[in-house]
Amino acid sequence: MSAHRIDIHHHTLPPAYIEAIGDARIGALLVSGKTPVWTPRHSIEAMDRNGIERAIMSLSAPSPWFDDVGKTRSLTRQCNEYNARARDDHPGRFGLFASLTLPDIEGSLREIAYALDELKADGISLLTNYNGKYPGEPEFAPIFEELHRRHAIVHFHPAEAPDDNPHRLPIPAATLDFPFETTRAVTSLLVHGTLAKSRNVRFIFSHAGGTIPFLAERIARLEMRPEFRANIPDGVMFELKRLYFDTALSANGLIFSALLEFVSHEQILFGSDYPYAPEATTAASVKGLAGLGLPPDILHAIERTNALRLLKVTEAV
Repeated sequence: MSAHRIDIHHHTLPPAYIEAIGDARIGALLVSGKTPVWTPRHSIEAMDRNGIERAIMSLSAPSPWFDDVGKTRSLTRQCNEYNARARDDHPGRFGLFASLTLPDIEGSLREIAYALDELKADGISLLTNYNGKYPGEPEFAPIFEELHRRHAIVHFHPAEAPDDNPHRLPIPAATLDFPFETTRAVTSLLVHGTLAKSRNVRFIFSHAGGTIPFLAERIARLEMRPEFRANIPDGVMFELKRLYFDTALSANGLIFSALLEFVSHEQILFGSDYPYAPEATTAASVKGLAGLGLPPDILHAIERTNALRLLKVTEAV
């Protein structure tokens, strides 16, 4: 299989992260119920079997946050440096979206500078909530001001919903929490004015944006409220239609019919969600995209050239 795909949504499990977070917390989020067995070599072998040239690495949920700020900063730095070493040890195969220490603002601003300036990360990976607070909250404004200043790429991955409901369905967060968490995060950034103030940031949202393509028109009705309209001066649809979305767990006709109606194909990026989604899911995504009947140039753009343009990588002549 020709290795031409760029995987924008590809996770790592650094040993320090597994030790600190624990198998039980990681596995509970997943349909498999188990923490994946992973090393960089596992990724490369799966990539080779599925025609993936390069994968942009990031942590998934749970967040590396602990009540101890020092411990969180140390673990986050270890994970970012581990992923940077894996990238450097395998030239051309990996990129890096670095994690932050949120809700620790000071530590996160330091980590942005270290990750982008020293580690040369491709962008920043954020979760949809931190301790139950969504990213549009005013306390997170300094983070997005800095990311706007740096014209950064920001990839959002869903986290477990902050829900204490004792009648919550007994199913993994990945099944329902994750799509709706993405929707809540986008809406938070929208109504608090973060999207309008962060025009230089290239936002990517996982799993085809959760339910955003389906609910966009409904969310747009918020413009009737003056307090929301003031934070969205160019309109809800203007802001939502400039976002990027990845294909992880979403390469099927039901989702793509809405996604392609909602945004240009140039804003859709291939994503596998490996290894949190097993290699069989990656193979199904490749097959699913191929089976959508897309024109070859559009399929190639989704699988490769859209990501290269976003990452500002020039093709070899």
